[in-house]
Amino acid sequence: MSDEKVNYVIDKIKDMDLENKLRLAICMCDNYSHTNLEYNKKEMYKYFDNLLKEINIEYRTTTINFSKYPYIIFVSSKIMEMDSTEQNRVTLYLFNSINFKIKNYKSLDNTEQMF
Repeated sequence: MSDEKVNYVIDKIKDMDLENKLRLAICMCDNYSHTNLEYNKKEMYKYFDNLLKEINIEYRTTTINFSKYPYIIFVSSKIMEMDSTEQNRVTLYLFNSINFKIKNYKSLDNTEQMF
């Protein structure tokens, strides 16, 4: 049963683009999240926040209301329903998939988008 829940959420994460994966990671590492991650949430939050700021100019310049992203909230709620071990398995997959995509991302140096 637990593998089914984990695989279901991982399949949902696979369908996300890089920006949404970063948004999900930020939600999971937020101080107000109800996840029991074995990672340094504060450090990971800063890392993903900076990456999303480099990629998305809207995120950099405005306060984002995550209620505009119901898909992320749905996946986040599924993760909160899991126990700590399952949450960490999903988180490990998410973090690794973000790192893989970042390495394959053409350019994170968006100097033309800088304010």
